Amino acid sequence: MTSETAKNFFVRRRKWFLWGGIIVALLCFFHYENHHLVVTEFTYFNESVENFPDGYRIVQISDLHNAVFGRNQRALIDRITELAPDMVVITGDIVDSNHTDIDVVIDLVDQLAKLYPVYYVTGNHEYWLDEGDRQRLFEEMEQAGAILLFNEAVTVNASGGTFDLIGLDDKSLADDTLKALLSECNSETLNIVLAHEPQYIEKYSVTDADLVLCGHAHGGQFILPLIGPVVAPDQGLFPKYTSGAYHMDDMTMFVSRGLGNSIIPVRLFNDPEVVCIDLAAGH
Repeated sequence: MTSETAKNFFVRRRKWFLWGGIIVALLCFFHYENHHLVVTEFTYFNESVENFPDGYRIVQISDLHNAVFGRNQRALIDRITELAPDMVVITGDIVDSNHTDIDVVIDLVDQLAKLYPVYYVTGNHEYWLDEGDRQRLFEEMEQAGAILLFNEAVTVNASGGTFDLIGLDDKSLADDTLKALLSECNSETLNIVLAHEPQYIEKYSVTDADLVLCGHAHGGQFILPLIGPVVAPDQGLFPKYTSGAYHMDDMTMFVSRGLGNSIIPVRLFNDPEVVCIDLAAGH
């Protein structure tokens, strides 16, 4: 091929090289958006409760959807370990019903449970699994050391105090299960609720819940300048409850943007998130 022929070859095909370069750049960008882990820190204090567990640290992860962060989840484990939590809570959708990989989940839970107490509540995707996969998931998570809360409350003894941790099952978000569970807890001490879906905030706010930790909204999936979050499950377009703290009556709800994706495979300006919650006096 002469130099002139080669030149003509590249001229005729330059638009394909251009489009090829754009596609590669987009793939790299979306990979970064899906895997760039960030930590969001939130400090909570409630002066109206007794025996407040000052100095206790909770790390929340949500909506993993089988996502992988480094070999054997090393990037995710390292980020959590850097935070030195007293407890790790998992607020649902640890698997994805569309491409289920239970081994990925068990490996993560096994590593975390060797380091910290791990508490878990279900999301909607767990109930979209077939019965065999769902039972295997729950059994192997328990064998790995996680504490599964199916509409249950446990009292946690912290160095600075105590609090009740209430796990609300995803099938019980819209009824009065939470109110019944909290009626059996001490209303004078701190009540922290794990509940997968944030759109039931009004149901949560009329109970004795102090702090509710949720996920499900995936941060609105795409966060656009001047527009904000675009879409979330069960909230539709331009959702209201997607990330961060929301207050209603005497209750605070914190919504994690989550870690993985489901039907929509990419995020935009919406980094996967590990949430770090400090229970600290004097805030």
